[in-house]
Amino acid sequence: MLLGILIWLYGLSVLKRARLSAFSFIVGSAGLFFILTAISRPYWVWFFTHAVIHGVALFSDVSGWCHIMFKMGLVYITNSGNPVVMSIDYECSGIIETCAFVSLVAFYPAYHRREKVFYGVFGLLFIYLINVLRLIVVIVIVHFGGGQSFFMAHSVIGRLLFYVLVIILYYNVFTYSQLARGLYQRFIDWRDRIL
Repeated sequence: MLLGILIWLYGLSVLKRARLSAFSFIVGSAGLFFILTAISRPYWVWFFTHAVIHGVALFSDVSGWCHIMFKMGLVYITNSGNPVVMSIDYECSGIIETCAFVSLVAFYPAYHRREKVFYGVFGLLFIYLINVLRLIVVIVIVHFGGGQSFFMAHSVIGRLLFYVLVIILYYNVFTYSQLARGLYQRFIDWRDRIL
């Protein structure tokens, strides 16, 4: 791993000196993504899965439609027919999508350092919230539709909702911000009015 990181850093320095910003963006983003996913096990995965479980637990406390087993990372969804136990694991944690987004923002050449930090934190929180929303949608569908609706709720509707919202995030951060006044500039203007 250490040798790979050193080769990656050397490659980045060569690309920066050659002023090949597109290749620097591609190599930098891809390399950082692989580094982040490699070091994410087991601690970041544990943190992300438990953060998602605690987010779903807030909904569980209000609705009573599911029970959370925190230590095992399970969500027991109640319904009239056959209850379903959903496991929150690596794939449900949203860590892959978060690592991809942070890697792209870190090497996006159009932003300055503060903007990269802002969009990185904003994207991390946004992906977390839509991941919790995705799981809440799954819980609602399974609670009212029964256990037979789990596949459709989790694998189709939940994923479709999640990825549509991720595409909206990508559009706003990487496309819209370049075409119009970006979210970061609006945040700075709002902060200046408040202070």
